[in-house]
Amino acid sequence: MEDVNIIYKSDIGFSFTWKRCEAKHFSKVNLVVKDTSLYLSHEELVKFSLLINIALKRPIDCNNCKNKACCKSILLETPMPEVNFIKSYKEILKIQDLVKGTLFQLGLNSLLKGIL
Repeated sequence: MEDVNIIYKSDIGFSFTWKRCEAKHFSKVNLVVKDTSLYLSHEELVKFSLLINIALKRPIDCNNCKNKACCKSILLETPMPEVNFIKSYKEILKIQDLVKGTLFQLGLNSLLKGIL
């Protein structure tokens, strides 16, 4: 882990940038969710946050299910049309925390660079 700058960690994953990378890739963030890594720009992170909100508003179609929050029944789209997740409501909340925390930390880092 010496080769990465950790941006944010949560129960479901973490986000980071590589310390050594080409300048054109420096603005992208690796978002690791369990065993899957997404390589996203700031704009894609914002879009992913909106897609998470949409997924959380979808009704859970488990009428008699006792574990609605744990049932993996929600489609979570990503900014990349080729990649989608099927997650539980609880997992999507954790991913939401990861994305929001990453966006917050990136904004804070940008603000601090402007001040210092």
